[in-house]
Amino acid sequence: MKILANDGISKSGIIALEDAGFEVITTKVAQEQVANYINTNNINVLLVRSATKVRKDIIDNCPSLKIIGRGGVGMDNIDVEYAREKGIHVINTPAASSDSVAELVFAHLFSGVRFLHDSNRLMPLEGDINFESLKKAYAAGIELRGKTLGIIGFGKIGKSVARIALGLGMKVIASDKFIGKAEIRVDFYNNQFINVEITTEPIEDIFKHADFITLHVPAQEGYLISKDQFEVMKDGVGIVNASRGGIIDEVALVDALDSGKVSFAGLDVFEDEPKPAVQVLMNPKISLTPHIGAATLEAQDRIGTELAEQIISILKTEK
Repeated sequence: MKILANDGISKSGIIALEDAGFEVITTKVAQEQVANYINTNNINVLLVRSATKVRKDIIDNCPSLKIIGRGGVGMDNIDVEYAREKGIHVINTPAASSDSVAELVFAHLFSGVRFLHDSNRLMPLEGDINFESLKKAYAAGIELRGKTLGIIGFGKIGKSVARIALGLGMKVIASDKFIGKAEIRVDFYNNQFINVEITTEPIEDIFKHADFITLHVPAQEGYLISKDQFEVMKDGVGIVNASRGGIIDEVALVDALDSGKVSFAGLDVFEDEPKPAVQVLMNPKISLTPHIGAATLEAQDRIGTELAEQIISILKTEK
């Protein structure tokens, strides 16, 4: 059987699949050529990340497909229910990248509270001539310890964010439509741990009480945060979005940043990918990364291994 990993797969995943007798192809096929490539090469498994879209046209026109795999959590680039109705297995790796995304959230938080995103832009340009001015400009940093972090979306990634926040000494509040409470286990290097139970709250309470807000929800119709939501937030709130573009109204965000309502934002995802709005890219109060939440070596290794295990289990069972 042949597997097309169109958006790549880790070496560990390739080895596991090849050891099980599968042929793994890592050729990058353009979106408009995916269906033709699958049919020409009799591909049985299509693996994607966020770049390749697997819509009805591919599902309908590729009878050899048995499995569609998403390396990561969100599957909004796949017509999941339609594929399953057609008898195709759809799999993902919801736990593999959680810690990597959570750490990126805190990279943005630390960057925001100490102005690293802006100082890293200006120090190379002005550090030798305006050192004292820059030192003064960035002198009003704050600590995360003791502050309240509001987590919207309390799934695997949200819980990973909570673990780090608790370890830093932050107060954690959370909101989730489907989760009422969760026990967060914070592990330490010497095999000690603590358990902290967190009961979720209405999203309006998160907006009102959080010093910082981080979003971990799937793609959806309409904005989760726009002008009305910004207005009820605490003055000087910081916001991080490492989930999906389009859940924050970026025009309203820029307005809130300009007014000082929001002190900074950290964005890993954008309304218009892969061409984010210039007013977002150029804003000195926004810490920016190009959708790299799961892009660590460790996460990619886990993703490849988890996909391989699921594929082997499904296809060996069906033989």
